[in-house]
Amino acid sequence: MATQSPIPFLDDLFERAGKVLQPPGWMVDEVQQRVVLFLNHVLMQEDEAMARLSRQKGRVVLAQWRWFAIQFKATPAGLLERAPADAPADLTLTITEESPFNLAQAALRGDKPPVRIEGDVQLAAEVNWLADHIRWDAEEDLSRIVGDAPAHMLTETARRFAQALRQFVAAAPGTRKGAAARGVATGSGRGPA
Repeated sequence: MATQSPIPFLDDLFERAGKVLQPPGWMVDEVQQRVVLFLNHVLMQEDEAMARLSRQKGRVVLAQWRWFAIQFKATPAGLLERAPADAPADLTLTITEESPFNLAQAALRGDKPPVRIEGDVQLAAEVNWLADHIRWDAEEDLSRIVGDAPAHMLTETARRFAQALRQFVAAAPGTRKGAAARGVATGSGRGPA
């Protein structure tokens, strides 16, 4: 069951702003280049990921949500590069949830966003494996800047904050747990849990 955004006018505002306020081409280009650099940084920390991606060399993945789109191409080294805009995609991944607020809530719960997948099944399986197994080790990167102990303290604080935020979102109106916490029947016929 899809939940409505608690603030529908913000979804509408986001939609209208996105159609009217388009960033300049150079900014889109720079942001996409930074995304590729970050993804490659994360991939280089996992040999298995690079080996899997190198088997897909030359294959193009188009990722899109609303009016945002980026094309990646797998390199022989097992990394990513931006594909030319006119390159045909072997795999298209479209995030189907329109609301940025619902996406943020799902991310805070640790859920994957709903995605429509079109194209090569083997490439889709490899991308799914990457999504399931590759994680950014923020603590390791932070420790290179501030040292091990401060990095551990900062990331542990961030984890606790994220956990508290997840609990808050889970208890928010419009969720089953939130309804049960307020004593509202959830449709199970048993009342509050």
